[in-house]
Amino acid sequence: MPTLHLIIKGQVQGVFYRATAKEVADNLGIKGWIKNTEDDDVEATVTGTDEQLKKFVDWCWEGSKKAEVKEVIVDEVADESFDEFKVIRRY
Repeated sequence: MPTLHLIIKGQVQGVFYRATAKEVADNLGIKGWIKNTEDDDVEATVTGTDEQLKKFVDWCWEGSKKAEVKEVIVDEVADESFDEFKVIRRY
């Protein structure tokens, strides 16, 4: 399945962005991971069907209720396989 690497910029740390992303990913059937970066962004690598990934990327632009997303950088990367969607708690 296709795999995307995402960098989400804006007010996305400390606003439940990662926790909400996990809920969305689990509901969509997306696998992968998400974490905060040292640059105050959020980074994710996700895999799923084209339709699942489109819905997830669309959500990334919206974000959690308190998030203020300014930019979502999306790159296709080599296909990866994940067992679940994880929130990584450290950089």
